[in-house]
Amino acid sequence: MEDLQQIAEFRSSPELVQKLQEYSVRKTYPAGSVILTENAHIRAIPIVTKGALKVIRTEEDGREILLYYIKAGESCIMSFLGGLHNETSKVRAEVEEDAEILFLPTTKVSLFIKEYPQWLDYIFRLYHKRFEELLEMVNAIAFKKLDDRLLDLLAKKKSLTASNSLNITHEQLANELGTSRVVISRLLKQLEENGRVRLGRNKISLL
Repeated sequence: MEDLQQIAEFRSSPELVQKLQEYSVRKTYPAGSVILTENAHIRAIPIVTKGALKVIRTEEDGREILLYYIKAGESCIMSFLGGLHNETSKVRAEVEEDAEILFLPTTKVSLFIKEYPQWLDYIFRLYHKRFEELLEMVNAIAFKKLDDRLLDLLAKKKSLTASNSLNITHEQLANELGTSRVVISRLLKQLEENGRVRLGRNKISLL
């Protein structure tokens, strides 16, 4: 229960925290697990209590792009919207760092909105944050060079893991940035030559 009480909107409502504990199912997942696939029916809303998720959009040609991360204390606004309107998922959610997640059935989401203003405040805050992140992503794609976007992504992963050493492949970075592995490998080599990173086998160290 303590992990939910750390969420700002929930601190003033112990009853909401108790209800979330009562109706939710708590599960743990290792990094790399997929907890939601595109076109899947949304039966429950995930609230991350430990670790982190990444939300990805896949195009028809198979290309992928990272939309945003979900950290401890946050949820997926796309799941909220899909669950409320009985729609299938438009995104895929994968575990970035070993995670513990509470799954709240969608049938309880509307009920909580009516009974607890703190729950609605929580949803609005998440919506605002995700909207800003998506605007930032659109701006980056339109105006930033790919090497700058790569450095931004590495910085985000550093923040998530609290480590300068990232266990990740060039292929994974390419997928998240919506480009090819060859391009990412070339950019990483340039960054290494410029003293920005040090490359290892499936590992990138930020200098």
